[in-house]
Amino acid sequence: MRKFTLLLLFILTAATGFAQVRIAGQVTDAVTGEALPFVSIYVKNTSLGTSTDVSGAFAMRLATAPDSITASFVGYLPQTLPVQKGVAAQTVNFKLRTNAQQLQEVVIRPGENPAWAIMRRVMDNKHVNDKRKLTAYQYEAYTKMQFDVDNVGQRKGKGVVGKAITSLVDSQLYLAGEDGRRVLPFFISESLSDVYYTREPKRSKEIIKATKVTGIGLQDGTLVSQVIGSNYQDYNFYQNWVSVLQKNFISPIADGWKGYYNYELEDSTYIGDDWCYELSFKQKRAQDLAFNGRMWISADGYALRRIDVKVSKSANINFVESIALKQELLPVGERAWMPASTDVAIKLVGLTPKRPGILASVHTSYKDVVVNQPEKPAFFDKPVELLSSATKQTENFWEKRRHDSLTVADQQVYATINAIREAPKVQRFTNLVTTLSTGYRSFGKVSWGPWPYTYAYNDVEGHRLQVGGKTNIHFSDKLELRGYVAYGTDDQKAKYSVGARYILSRKHWSEIGVEHQEDLQQVGLMSDKLEASPFFMGLSRFGELLGPMMVRKTSVYLQRDVMRNVTERISLRSRRFTPQYDFAYYTEGPEQPDKVASSFTATEVSVLTRFANNEVYVENDNERISLGSGSWPVLSLKYTLGLNNALGSTVDYQRVDAIVEQEFVMGRLGNALYRLEAGKVFSPVPYPLLEVHTGNEMPFYYEATYNLMDYFEFASDTYASLHYEQYFEGLLFNRLPLIKKLKWRVLASSNILYGSLSQKNLDLMPAVTPSGATQESLKALGHTPYVEVGYGIENIFKILRVDAFHRLTYLDEGARKFGLKFSVQFKL
Repeated sequence: MRKFTLLLLFILTAATGFAQVRIAGQVTDAVTGEALPFVSIYVKNTSLGTSTDVSGAFAMRLATAPDSITASFVGYLPQTLPVQKGVAAQTVNFKLRTNAQQLQEVVIRPGENPAWAIMRRVMDNKHVNDKRKLTAYQYEAYTKMQFDVDNVGQRKGKGVVGKAITSLVDSQLYLAGEDGRRVLPFFISESLSDVYYTREPKRSKEIIKATKVTGIGLQDGTLVSQVIGSNYQDYNFYQNWVSVLQKNFISPIADGWKGYYNYELEDSTYIGDDWCYELSFKQKRAQDLAFNGRMWISADGYALRRIDVKVSKSANINFVESIALKQELLPVGERAWMPASTDVAIKLVGLTPKRPGILASVHTSYKDVVVNQPEKPAFFDKPVELLSSATKQTENFWEKRRHDSLTVADQQVYATINAIREAPKVQRFTNLVTTLSTGYRSFGKVSWGPWPYTYAYNDVEGHRLQVGGKTNIHFSDKLELRGYVAYGTDDQKAKYSVGARYILSRKHWSEIGVEHQEDLQQVGLMSDKLEASPFFMGLSRFGELLGPMMVRKTSVYLQRDVMRNVTERISLRSRRFTPQYDFAYYTEGPEQPDKVASSFTATEVSVLTRFANNEVYVENDNERISLGSGSWPVLSLKYTLGLNNALGSTVDYQRVDAIVEQEFVMGRLGNALYRLEAGKVFSPVPYPLLEVHTGNEMPFYYEATYNLMDYFEFASDTYASLHYEQYFEGLLFNRLPLIKKLKWRVLASSNILYGSLSQKNLDLMPAVTPSGATQESLKALGHTPYVEVGYGIENIFKILRVDAFHRLTYLDEGARKFGLKFSVQFKL
């Protein structure tokens, strides 16, 4: 089988090789006849090209013959010569004439850097040249992305990943990289999309018309297809900050350019048909997230014509050895300039230099630009839309619609990946990695999991064993069924959950769901905010359970995007609480002390409204995943009404909760995020229905908890809180000579909580339970807020974060005044 695969690969390579066009020639001075070295030879409006050697000679191979090729060299006029059609090998010689171009007048002040005068003119014209000034624009984008594994195959694999690769993959399938070292391609993708932008109101949309994804480890390429489009390769250097790998770099043409960069005027030359100033720039401080490179500024209009930047190794970015970004821009109307092509090359390294790394390259080209023809606001309701036919396009379609033809190397990559991913060992390894990362393991139409809930041991249940799963998109692209069964060896009780959800619409996302569950829960860990953390909830079932209750719950909900950025969710839920510890409350208040109960039922209707401006979603099978809303705050408002005597309910109450959260860039200070929460319960209720503030008694950090507060320590019926985190990136440690080599990063955090508990709620608890046991009184916050502050270091060994916390208030005996929390994170 291996021989057959290699033979097929050889045939494909040879067949494509015969179809190539070879163009060779020499470039000389038109007057002296002197050979010109290092002349750029390229096909206009593409990334195809080469350069002459020391004798002025060049040779290039192309999949198809272009209409012409162009030669461009500093100090000479560019020359474009035709290429013959149907001739497999031909010679094209260039004779370049010197340029006598007169540059526009630039005012240079006595003693100043001549590059500064040009930069001032760039600043004066930024608002004119920036594409964001346009009322609207649209274009067709073609994106090709490839990932290769390097540092494998040179010697016997080391480490878990290295050994896995060398044991799974035939060594003869490695390809030669640009530096001569062998690489293993594992992902290549192409996408063709239409991109739209409107300024008032600011909206963008990408319609993915065609996508082709080939990769090792991909079970379904639909999610990947939505995040490889051109919208995620939109680098606009006219903005003060350019986001690369979710890191914000100061642009070399930012408003504060002089404070971040040193500039030099290197030369002047033609770029295409535009006479340009060539400026080099270097970052002033190694610790800044800034670029080093060159840019070409058009002499007519002082627009950015081309930019070639790299990120230095001193930048504190995890796993990244180098980043290179090239972009060419062309005018599109009203003097605005837009990218014609963008190329990004990123080298990601392993945890150590001997571990396998990843080479990532992305090429995006743009054409058919149309400006100032805005679409209606409703058109932008779904920012990313994957057409149903996108993944079904034929190879004939791609041959006609690609902006550039596939090279022989690209075709070899496709063949190599297809050969590798069919290996049984590779498929087993892929399934293992997918299970560990997602929590689920797929078996046809059903996925088993989530695995963090599979086993636990605690003082109530003993050994808890659980098995569960859900249907996936292979079962239905609308209906999802899920459930689990659990059993405790000590309490000898079975717990279970069954549920279903149905997707009514994907265009304006709408779904309906129903669930019935009977399981053991803890009073201080029943918050809906914890549902997104199965690892935290799974670990919380170990050890001593505080406030354990059997909860029988039946719920139904309807959720819909009522308009762009606004989601409504209406739910009806009935819960029966049966405490597994001594608990009681006055059903009619302290005025009738003989009416005491331990169990109670709450039936409630809740309405949740969520507003997230410019939030972008992608779909993963039957789930949709938020990619965030940029720097806009996200607002959630929830109203809950408890219905007495409905479905057996024994309590009635009203409750309101509000959350505002936002993440934003603070320039050299790094990034910050905050979460403001406030709420009120308007009626006296048994304390499990109050806001029982979530403590954290585990050694692991979780942002939705109070890290030095115990479980079930405080409860409130009126509360307001602030959670704040400041990530300084490399701002502080990068200034220390020895520490900066470790690339550690400093962060700070704080939790401030105001809360109160009305006397009516305090009076609802009898001192003695029906069993005669003394009931522990509920602890409430006073006029002083609960405050804890933290400071920490992240990026230890590139994956470990350590936080130290100090509790500043409520320092009663037994309170934890100091603690360390750990977490593992994969962050660039």
